[in-house]
Amino acid sequence: MEVTGFNNERHKIYNGDAIKVLSEYIEDESIDLIFADPPYNIGKDFNGYKDKWDKDEDYLNWCYTWIELCIRKLKKGGSFYVMTSTQFMPYFDIFIRDKMSILSRIIWSYDSSGVQAKNYYGSMYEPILFCVKDANNYTFNSSDILVEAKTGAKRKLIDYRKDPPQQYNTEKVPGNVWDYARVRYRMSEYENHPTQKPEALLERIIKASSNIDDVVLDPFSGSFTTCFMAKSLGRKSIGIDIQEDYIKIGLRRLELLNDYKGETLARPLKIYEQDKNTNLPTLF
Repeated sequence: MEVTGFNNERHKIYNGDAIKVLSEYIEDESIDLIFADPPYNIGKDFNGYKDKWDKDEDYLNWCYTWIELCIRKLKKGGSFYVMTSTQFMPYFDIFIRDKMSILSRIIWSYDSSGVQAKNYYGSMYEPILFCVKDANNYTFNSSDILVEAKTGAKRKLIDYRKDPPQQYNTEKVPGNVWDYARVRYRMSEYENHPTQKPEALLERIIKASSNIDDVVLDPFSGSFTTCFMAKSLGRKSIGIDIQEDYIKIGLRRLELLNDYKGETLARPLKIYEQDKNTNLPTLF
């Protein structure tokens, strides 16, 4: 598949296969933070692309390829957050732990709008690995993501072990269970995508593990929430997706081409740059 794309000085969108784009278009050790939310191999329909491999081994081998590429693209002080289904995350964990330091195994917990299962316990969470290249050198802005500590803030309990005794802290760094509602139809942030992640989830990740002007990469951008939140928080972004309809979502959310009408993606060009005078794509 040919790769096309759009960019301005701070944000890039690539329309193409993630492995090809990572291999040929992204420099090694150039990215500060990667958030990867790939297809889970559970049968979701991504606008005609069926998320189901014939063999689990084929899915895992595909994942291992792009995971290794992501690790190569990270700077030495970079961070990698990666998701997959509960049944495949153990394989991800074992594969990654020999290549990076896994600092946290996060649970994104949510309620269900309906019956999940009748003959077993339905899945009400999705796992996330938080990994770094160097456990002694990485970004973690704990003061930017503090949450209420109910022991001190609500219950106002006193810690008598201290001298003099004092109230417990009212704020704390979040634990590894994150409770965010799933994005539903007609919510203000909703986009036409079957596995859209909440803006609040990406806001926490980006605030914690990157700084202003850092580069945030999402190799499976989908609804482009990662890139949108990166822009909102003053970071640079690179988004990749194979689906043209999802690229259009990214163009709109990142305002890369305000008058984009759909025709440019069909052009036989490699990469486009936004012309500051005409606001139309030109080859660079």
